[in-house]
Amino acid sequence: MEKVCLGNVLQRCKPYIAMISLQFGYAGMNIITKVSLNRGMSHYVLVVYRHAFATAVIAPFALAFERKVRPKMTFPIFIQIFVLGLLGPVIDQNFYYAGLKFTSPTFSCAMSNMLPAMTFVLAVICRMEKVNIKKLRCQAKVVGTIVTVAGAMLMTVYKGYIVSFPWTDHLHVNEYSGSETTGSTDKNWLKGSILLVIATFAWASFFILQAVTMKKYPAHLSLTSLVCFIGTLQSIAVTFVMEHKPSAWTIGWDMNLLAAAYAGIVSSGIAYYVQGLVMQKRGPVFVTAFSPLMMIIVAIMGSFILAETIYLGGVLGAILIVMGLYAVLWGKYKEFKEKQAEEISEPIKGCGENGHTSTRIEDIEANYIEMAKKEANKASVLALATTFPTSQPPMIAKEAPKAQRL
Repeated sequence: MEKVCLGNVLQRCKPYIAMISLQFGYAGMNIITKVSLNRGMSHYVLVVYRHAFATAVIAPFALAFERKVRPKMTFPIFIQIFVLGLLGPVIDQNFYYAGLKFTSPTFSCAMSNMLPAMTFVLAVICRMEKVNIKKLRCQAKVVGTIVTVAGAMLMTVYKGYIVSFPWTDHLHVNEYSGSETTGSTDKNWLKGSILLVIATFAWASFFILQAVTMKKYPAHLSLTSLVCFIGTLQSIAVTFVMEHKPSAWTIGWDMNLLAAAYAGIVSSGIAYYVQGLVMQKRGPVFVTAFSPLMMIIVAIMGSFILAETIYLGGVLGAILIVMGLYAVLWGKYKEFKEKQAEEISEPIKGCGENGHTSTRIEDIEANYIEMAKKEANKASVLALATTFPTSQPPMIAKEAPKAQRL
């Protein structure tokens, strides 16, 4: 009995353990990537190697598991996949890594929490989301979007006092950030903030276009492989234009290789698979609700590993972003529940309008009883047949008289 109860508990905890582990994986990617960029690796080259690793990991699974469900490639679908590769691997990743280089992992993770709000705004513009301001769930989504943007703006324009931790007290001499940051540092921070906003906007556009493409090309693994592959080719072209030194492509058994392999395998390959499994059981709201956890993990890991400075403006902005994010997610959750209720009630409502609701239920019960009676009659006939067996097969018994006439 104890084993059964323990098994049920573990079964219920699997989605939580999977998503928490995935956030640790994302946090590790931000830390490792920051170290690699600080050591001089070009973020253009990093994007190329990352999606090359991702393609090599995902493509075999797509070829093995989606041979029968993969639709034919048409020119409109190819154009959509081409634009997806441009929005995700090229624009989003390059701008995100550039912004990460100018700011910090904690700040980059906090800015990426604007993604649900930006996606909601774009979905409303594209008429994929309907806003009825009289309903509480729509009010929560609108207010949450405004609060999230306000938090991101606060983190961008205001730093404030340094927030000290017990393990970082010896690293800070001055309490106010203005005494230890120069004008060029503030300029780079603002530049990095703008790049991160552009990257988040491109990633939100990626989700909108992906939702449209998935309706025509429902093979998820194959679509991911194609996007990563085309994104790799596009990133190579961009890198040839932006990086003129052949030495920038050099990669050895060092942190640069680890950053590219880790980001490609963990953040692209494993992340897509784990998120797909959890999303099938718990839905997208459950998956996205864990994203603020990555920011907290990165902040703690960054202060330990990178001796990262955390400012009061960053803490206040992060709190606003998390509050706005959960307001948007709460509104989406209520909307999902309402859609489920409407899908269940529509068939019953349609039957009720025609006056056949009770008749339909009675017909179902009558059919069930009739099937049960037939099964019982079959069982009784089989029982009689086994109780009184014949001495010889019927065909032999019929052929015997013919042999006598001969």
